[in-house]
Order: sequence, then C-alpha cells, then structure tokens
Amino acid sequence: MTRDDLRLDHIGFHVADLTAEAGGLSRGYGLRPYAEAATPGSRSLAVGAGRVRFVLTQPAAGDHPGAAYLDRHGDGVADVAFGVADATAAFHTAVDRGAGPVSPPHARDGFVTATVQGVGDLVHTFVQRPEGLDERALPGFTPIPEPAGGLDAGLVEVDHLAVCVPSGDLAATVAFYRHVLDFQLIFAERITVGDQAMTTEVVKNGSVTLTLIEPDADKEPGHIDEFLAAHGGAGVQHLAMSTLDITAAVDTTGAGGVEFLPTPATYYDLLPGRVRPAKYPLPELRRRSILVDEDHDGQLYQIFARSAHPRGTFFFELIERLGARSFGSGNIAALYQAVELQRANHRDARTEAAA
Repeated sequence: MTRDDLRLDHIGFHVADLTAEAGGLSRGYGLRPYAEAATPGSRSLAVGAGRVRFVLTQPAAGDHPGAAYLDRHGDGVADVAFGVADATAAFHTAVDRGAGPVSPPHARDGFVTATVQGVGDLVHTFVQRPEGLDERALPGFTPIPEPAGGLDAGLVEVDHLAVCVPSGDLAATVAFYRHVLDFQLIFAERITVGDQAMTTEVVKNGSVTLTLIEPDADKEPGHIDEFLAAHGGAGVQHLAMSTLDITAAVDTTGAGGVEFLPTPATYYDLLPGRVRPAKYPLPELRRRSILVDEDHDGQLYQIFARSAHPRGTFFFELIERLGARSFGSGNIAALYQAVELQRANHRDARTEAAA
C-alpha cells in the first residue's frame, strides 16, 4: 500500500430501516438500488449514481456488529471501503503499522476483502476486485433490475467525508491515516468564529479525501461538540457529493424532498466584497442558498442539506468545484458575520419599533 494507491470503493452505512433509507436516497438524490444481499444476520442493498456507491445494511439479529453500532450512534457511516490492488498485502501492512484487525483477508466470488479499524467505530475494508467485472459489483451481492424513471441529480462522485473527533484526538487521528494508511496531509487550518474554534486537517490518498475536525475544548461548545455528544463519539459528520451543475442539482434534489439549510440574506449582500462568483449569477445563488468560496486555484460552490437523522447528526453536502481544492472554510466566517449583522439589524428594527 503506497500513497495514491487507494480508490474510494464504496461507503457502508448501518441503518435501522433499510426500505425507508433506500427510498429516501432514491427519491431525494436519485441513488438507485442495483444489488442486494442477505445473510441470517442482516439485509443489504447497494444504491448509487455516477461513481457514488453506498451499501446500506440493516441488522436482523442483535449479535450483528451493526446492531451495536445503531445502539451507540443511530444510522450512519460505518465503513469507508478502499479499492486496492492487493487486499491481503494492504491488510497486513496496516496491521503491522498499528491498525486494529477486524476481519482477515477473505476470498469470495473472485474478490478479496479484509477490514481494519479506523477512527471511533468507523472501519475500513480493503477491496481487491477481479478484472473485467462491473465496477459496482460486490461479493455476495446479486444484481437487481434498476427501477425505471426517477430523478437524475447529476451526482458524479464522493468529494470528501468529514470526520469529527473529540478535542485532543486530532493529532493521533492524522498520524494514524498518514503513517498507517499512507495518506498525505494536504490542508490544515484553525478556524475561530466568535467564542468558538475548531481545527481542520485534511488527508488524502488517491481518490479518498477525509476532512478531520477537532473542536477547541477551551472555547465555547459549538456544532462539532454537539455532533460528538449526539453521535456518541467520533464519526462521520457529513459526506459531500460532487456535481457539475450545482444549481440544477439543488433544484432536482429539492423537488425530490431534500431540505437545505437556509442562508441569511446578508451573506449575499456582503458576498461581492469577498468573492465574485465566476459561473452563476448572484441572484441564482441567493435564491437557492448556495454558498461560494475561493482559493488560489479557483472557486467552489456548496450547500448543506438539513439533517434527516433522528439525532440530527449525519447530513449530506453538494459541492461543485471550479478548480478550488479547499473545503469552504471561508464560508464559516462569512456566515457568522452575516448572521451577526442580521441579528444586529433585527435588534435595531425592534428598537425603532419600540420607540
């Protein structure tokens, strides 16, 4: 296993209601079911669009590992699976470097898979695929006819996953991914907004990008602290899916029932002084609550869906990149400034009305 050797094979979720979760992903994001599997302890369904591939697993028995996961965290990302050339070598290399073994190398249907422990209860499965097979195929899964019709949100691939860790754990987590799994640190930033602060470090290997986030325990608790408390420890807070036309994607997924977080009007009033959108007119972004940021390499457009999770934890992001390699950190401060200005305007309006 070497740097740039990994591919993002699929994302595994544990879910309490397979039918409901698959239906929501299909209606909202156009992620269609294409394969299924069943064991005495679980049922699984593979859904996807473009190069986005999710495997949803519902435990059918209390001794299934997914049952304990659901008790601790609720529905969520349990496995970020890596495609590799040699799963056996990748597994033994990772274990020799300190990774906890979960499942040793196992051959089935021409595949070889093996699993190691990641951060918190997240695991990583190495997937070695036989040549010439459908790139969506999985061992033990049977293809099923894809339903006709349905929406097309124009999703391309998983851009990144954001993983939150408790305060004080970030350095060890980054070291794990760098030294055990050959990820490269590509971006680091401390973000302070008002009385809150967090540190973000981004690691990448091949097509796998993880945004690792740690709150500052010396500051006021914020949304990262809230996630860690509600989720029950470290885990994947959100997953970003890329598109080539974010306005069309927002319109399509919105029509499918996805709710997006609103953006204060003052954000767009202030935007021209910070960023001049290169692709979309400002009114079109404002109408859809799409955020804009830029770095030395270009711009990005992003929007966050409202969490549909019972605990309000996991959520999705849509993102379009025009060259930018960063992750929209400029929007955090810009949103804070916009919210504070809007609150000030409301206070002034109430004062005038009272007078």
